[in-house]
Amino acid sequence: MSINSKARRDAKKRKLERARTAAPAAANIEPHAELRDAQGRLLGGIVRRDGEWTLGLGGRIVGGSESAARVLALLERATALHRRDGAQVSLSCSSALRSAADRELAERGVSFEQFREELEKELAIDPPPSLHLVADASGARH
Repeated sequence: MSINSKARRDAKKRKLERARTAAPAAANIEPHAELRDAQGRLLGGIVRRDGEWTLGLGGRIVGGSESAARVLALLERATALHRRDGAQVSLSCSSALRSAADRELAERGVSFEQFREELEKELAIDPPPSLHLVADASGARH
């Protein structure tokens, strides 16, 4: 028996243990919204995980919030951007997500349209100068 055999067995045991401990965490994830293209491929979605609404786009988590209205408005914005580019997409969301967003906005005393306008204004603000990308690096010195 080689030294590597024991290392492989130990690695396999660790991997199985991680899978066992990670499985209950997956049970805490509740899907609530899906953005799909015309072929039915998932483009984005919203899940509820450990009390937080999590937004995913393009196979990556892009953010989370305790605000159902915020993540729903962001996913609707992504839907509008896809449609503006000519893509046929469909958005579906659970009644639980919609109800949570409606309750939140009722507590604030604003409509979903007003909230969406506020969010658009917030997103229109330029990022801080340290986050701007350099368009032409020809003058860069190394």
